Amino acid sequence: MGLGSIKEAWQRQTKDFGHTNASQYSVLVIDNRGMGGSDKPLMRYSTSEMALDILEVIDHVSWTSPRSLNIVGISMGGMIAQELAAIIPERINSLNLVSTAPRLINTIGFIENLRNRINMFIPRSLDDQMEHVRHNLYTTEWLDAPDDTECVEKAFPTNADRFAAGEVQKRTHPGLFNRTGFISQAIAAGWHHKSEAQLQEIADRVGRERICVIHGTEDKMITFFHAELLLKDLGGEERGVTKSFWEGLGHVIPVEKRREFFDLVASMCTKGEELNAKDNR
Repeated sequence: MGLGSIKEAWQRQTKDFGHTNASQYSVLVIDNRGMGGSDKPLMRYSTSEMALDILEVIDHVSWTSPRSLNIVGISMGGMIAQELAAIIPERINSLNLVSTAPRLINTIGFIENLRNRINMFIPRSLDDQMEHVRHNLYTTEWLDAPDDTECVEKAFPTNADRFAAGEVQKRTHPGLFNRTGFISQAIAAGWHHKSEAQLQEIADRVGRERICVIHGTEDKMITFFHAELLLKDLGGEERGVTKSFWEGLGHVIPVEKRREFFDLVASMCTKGEELNAKDNR
């Protein structure tokens, strides 16, 4: 998951893959350290250590076969996914990197970048938090649209109302969200760094045809520049990496384009399986 998010944010994909298509897929969603049901130690976090957390859970459920894992990571989760791919490349069937970056580079100027970083840690009222977060994550068109009720029982007037309800529930529950965990995760994301050489090695060992870079052109959290950088450092389309860039979309593509996202990830799963069959001939 991304910074400050909990596993319930994947409820649409859990339903689409793990319930509606349960005969094909099994789904494992995990709270990163510092959030949700996971421990929240007061210490320096890193994306590499958080990848080891994920690996421990994967090993515990015995998902250890070669080319059996379809990894999907968004934002900070995409950074963790890069670290996981560096550790167990031979176990990855497909690697889907959503709204993420190989390393964070200031693309908006020093003053604006400093202001944004300070704003992350300023105490705010719950209403101010909701207003600040939702417009950084989603497009106005999606926020104003009627609630997607397919995977839930209770309907809200708009998508914005459902998002606000979920955030209020999370942020007012001390066992799900706390400031220590958030700050520690933010530090981990800020210090994440994968060089071009490291990404080339990941791409070589995972296989470029198994990798997909997914990003919205209007992402306000991790700017589109980072998607282009990640794609280039992995080797680019010309060497087999799949590019899925979404014109006009923001940070949370799996929610705003739920069905299209399902089709995209499912196609990457299938591509990986076809490569497996080819390799085993």
